[in-house]
Amino acid sequence: MDPEEAPLRIGILGASRVSPTSIVEPARLTGARLVAVAARDRDRTQDFADRYGVERVLGSYEDLVHDPEVEAIYNPLANSLHARWNLAAIAAGKHVLSEKPFAANAAEAREVRDAGKRAGVKVVDGFHYLYHPVTKRLHELVASGELGELQRVETMVMIPPPPPEDPRWSLPLAGGALMDLGCYSLHAIRAMAPLAGGNPTLITARGAERTGLPGVDEWVDAELVYPSGITATARCDMNGPRAEMTYRAIGSKGQATVANFILPHTDDSLEVKTTHGQRIEHPGTRSSYTYQLDAFAALIRHGIPMPTDSDDAVQTMELIDDCYKAIGLEPRADTRNETNDY
Repeated sequence: MDPEEAPLRIGILGASRVSPTSIVEPARLTGARLVAVAARDRDRTQDFADRYGVERVLGSYEDLVHDPEVEAIYNPLANSLHARWNLAAIAAGKHVLSEKPFAANAAEAREVRDAGKRAGVKVVDGFHYLYHPVTKRLHELVASGELGELQRVETMVMIPPPPPEDPRWSLPLAGGALMDLGCYSLHAIRAMAPLAGGNPTLITARGAERTGLPGVDEWVDAELVYPSGITATARCDMNGPRAEMTYRAIGSKGQATVANFILPHTDDSLEVKTTHGQRIEHPGTRSSYTYQLDAFAALIRHGIPMPTDSDDAVQTMELIDDCYKAIGLEPRADTRNETNDY
């Protein structure tokens, strides 16, 4: 087989709850091979491999990143382990698809970016929503002028509260609403930059800590501005009354709203309201993770660039750090040398 057409050979770090949706099903649909998986609990890992068709179970994360048959690592570990194992995979010469956020803070993100460039491997931040037709269609509507002159962009990512023991509430694991949800809100605001005059900067942010968990943000609202003067709001809430994941562009002649930009396979509705009327478009319910894996394979096999590269990841983490400072909290601590393999 032509090496450029060979299936991508992926190793999975951990047996996380997101992996069946984020990598297993996309691999099945795109023809990628799930060569190996490693996690802390051998029995649980074997069950994961048996259930989802992973070819081999390995004894440790180290074994996985050094396995000669694995050419790309998928890292869905806890936030505090992203930078550490992204760096380990890079050092082993592997390409990396990292779950967002790319690292615990901007300094870690820069180290991962620089290491990847030195090693000549591809390192991608997992903002899968950007590859789905519903997001692309929203951007097309703005670019087409149908909404008039762009005036404002709004994102909201809200979920009901996870259980108290959930790692998303853990400061040592680099949790918090901004890290888990707000990274999407901020990234989607950044993704509109080519249509809004350039990268946005933070004006102000407010938020609140989770009761009993000092340093862990429960919700954050950020106000931003593009160089053109167009404004934006990025909101996140990990203690909401319902799930909401909206992405809205408001222009002088109308607005368009994606109902669920993070999980469009559950709802691909795009509502368009203009001076000429109202309609709902449905760009398709194929998973955004599947589009992302298609793009990742095209990057590895054919060198086709992905917009969520390591430079993009650094800019996102810089904005996250800026938000934490603005609300009076410390950015998540460096975790590159942590020994906790959650």
